[in-house]
Amino acid sequence: MKEKNLYMGNLGIFFKPYKKLLIIGPAFKLAEAILELFLPFLMSKVIDVGIKNGDRDYVYRMGAVMLVTAIVGVICALICQYSASLVSQGIGTDIRNELFRHMETLSGKEQDKFGTASLINRITNDVNQVQLAVAMFIRLVIRAPFLCIGGLIMSFLLDVKLSLIVLLVLPVFVGVLYQTMKKSIPLYGRVQKKLDEISLSLRENLSGVRVIRAFARTAAEEEKFQKVNNEYAMNAVKVGKISAMLNPVTTLILNVAIAAIIWLGAVRVNKGFMETGEVIAIVGYVTQILAALIVISNLVVIFTKAYASAGRINEVLSTETSITNPAAAGRREGNYREGAPAVEFDKVFFAYKEDSNESKDNMKETGSYALNDISFKVMKGETFGIIGGTGSGKSSVVNLIPRFYDTLLGSVKVFGKEVRDYDLAELRRKIGMVPQRSVLITGTIAENLRWGKEDSTVEELKEAASIAQAEEFIRSLPEGFDTPIRRGGVNVSGGQRQRLAIARALVRRPKILILDDSFNALDYATDAALRKALKEKTKGMTVFMISQRASTLRNCDQIMVLNEGEIAGLGTHEELLKNCQVYEEICRSQETSETGEKEGVGSGK
Repeated sequence: MKEKNLYMGNLGIFFKPYKKLLIIGPAFKLAEAILELFLPFLMSKVIDVGIKNGDRDYVYRMGAVMLVTAIVGVICALICQYSASLVSQGIGTDIRNELFRHMETLSGKEQDKFGTASLINRITNDVNQVQLAVAMFIRLVIRAPFLCIGGLIMSFLLDVKLSLIVLLVLPVFVGVLYQTMKKSIPLYGRVQKKLDEISLSLRENLSGVRVIRAFARTAAEEEKFQKVNNEYAMNAVKVGKISAMLNPVTTLILNVAIAAIIWLGAVRVNKGFMETGEVIAIVGYVTQILAALIVISNLVVIFTKAYASAGRINEVLSTETSITNPAAAGRREGNYREGAPAVEFDKVFFAYKEDSNESKDNMKETGSYALNDISFKVMKGETFGIIGGTGSGKSSVVNLIPRFYDTLLGSVKVFGKEVRDYDLAELRRKIGMVPQRSVLITGTIAENLRWGKEDSTVEELKEAASIAQAEEFIRSLPEGFDTPIRRGGVNVSGGQRQRLAIARALVRRPKILILDDSFNALDYATDAALRKALKEKTKGMTVFMISQRASTLRNCDQIMVLNEGEIAGLGTHEELLKNCQVYEEICRSQETSETGEKEGVGSGK
């Protein structure tokens, strides 16, 4: 990530389309403030001239002027409010769109760094804080200082000595503001981080609620959430106490100043140095000044929150993806070689977290690599199986093929061309992938399948569903392919969800099909039928098949056995039984359980 100022300045680009409104809004607010400054002066004239002399016509005339002034001021304020709404909503929308676009470009490495919950919080809560600050800036940041300065000038024009009270008050107020900002800015950043932790905890609990209940972990998870929530509350209360002191302190300053002005003003009126109306006008100006200062104190709180949020937004926007598109980065085009392996790994080393201070050799010794010296070739049309224990690196291997991550050392080639030299869209069009967790979108079954190919025909959908063993259950549904899928695919079973995900990958007829443990929710009969259909109807397609079941992979052209990120064996089923102890142990441990499951498990369709 480039070293940049991670705060409000970097968001300036989002303000450029709204230049006119950014001028119009504050300009009308300034006009309203000018009109507001005249009201105490006009009131003093009503008292000192109209009421004192019993001139009713003068009172009516000045009253009419005050009414017109107030009405024009309201109109100016409404125009400013409208401008502020347009600008703040527009900028908020633009920042969200840019954040979303940028998040889509981040590789798995950067997304893992931030975390899903934190990214969601930044695109929602943090943008809201900036949006509020923009609106308040347009509405109040011109008006409040102008009222302070203008009110001070007007009060000095009326009486210098009485106005000196205001000058004595201002340094005290500025000191209070400075101390508030100094203490609260770091705390607001901490509060936002704790909010991320709450979002993460909620996300984990809501998505895993069935598992939590199944293992009777509800009480433990409640305790865990309460701990995170209490930490957030403690930080929020701490910063809230600091912020809450602003209004009482500023109100106290206001009341003391007004009391002093009234007392000293009464003395000066008795001595004939001032008129009663002038004292009332100065009280009005002081009230305006200190009320504006109270507004400024509230703005400090809002801008402090926005300052911290802007930093978090810019942290995402200034993070450059480690996966760059060669077309955009000016990389040379690799050469496509006829007859080259469909996929080739050559001495590949990979780690999810790379310590820039740790040498490659030391990473190998400490076991920091998720994949360690992986080399293999898969020819076009072959089926390549990958098996190994949990955390052995199976998914890490296949995630390097569509370039979700980049290798640290070594190369990955697709049809003889380095994946780094492919245009990302071109590379991923060649690949159909079914991840471990089958994800369906809200929409119909047909809409889900067409994610693989937007212009696919009904016949193509049916063919893909047939190969994936999904056509039978789709036909059994009243609306067939037009059956709506609810959010997260909750209205279909796990096995049905997997088969639909496989069908979606098959619709585009990819050159390379990756099935990442995509049969784990299928019964043995469906598993066998699906593998048979894949072999018969996807000739010429290179298939990567990850599975925990040795029986699923036994007919693969090659099987790679992984153990702690290293290749423990590579060959056919028969060769591995003879030469690979890890594979032999896997097969032996599964023989008894598979026999029992085949006899006892129903079709599960």
